[in-house]
Amino acid sequence: AMKSKKSPHLKLPGWEAGVRRNDMKRSESREIAFTLIFERSFKDETIDEIIEQAVVGRNIEVDDYAYHLAKDVSDHMPWLDASIAKYSKKWKLNRMSRVALSILRMSLWEIDHEDTVPVGASINEAVELAKRYGNDDDFSFVNGVLGAYVREEGKESPELIPEKQDAGQILPDAAEAVISGVEE
Repeated sequence: AMKSKKSPHLKLPGWEAGVRRNDMKRSESREIAFTLIFERSFKDETIDEIIEQAVVGRNIEVDDYAYHLAKDVSDHMPWLDASIAKYSKKWKLNRMSRVALSILRMSLWEIDHEDTVPVGASINEAVELAKRYGNDDDFSFVNGVLGAYVREEGKESPELIPEKQDAGQILPDAAEAVISGVEE
């Protein structure tokens, strides 16, 4: 009898084993994408090879959003790194922590190219990932670079305006706090 091939998917309650999940929370997808992008920063391999190793070797579940985010970031590194260099003031890319750099690459791409993600949400998630995985300076650095980018590139409205708010108030307090936390 042939042994059945082990499914490369995690078996957790409520998950269909062997099916590419697309009901994953955005924050989970983003975290998976971050780990793939981070790993890519150490290896001279394509993102597809890294994803395959993650899925087969480590039972990592990669949904479509995580896959496309990791792939798009990998395919656009020169543009992303040029943007990061521009908005990180005096910091050279090779002096940044790989955690911060990976998060910035991912979040910048999301802010610039993913219309379904509000800018404020992307920045908040980036800061949370930096707190979870980075050192003490990473989250404020990530916040600063993304805030500068969003201001300069005119990305802060209209998607930061919650629907219930009066449109006259361009930035809600939470977003204002995120953006004003950035040094000029």
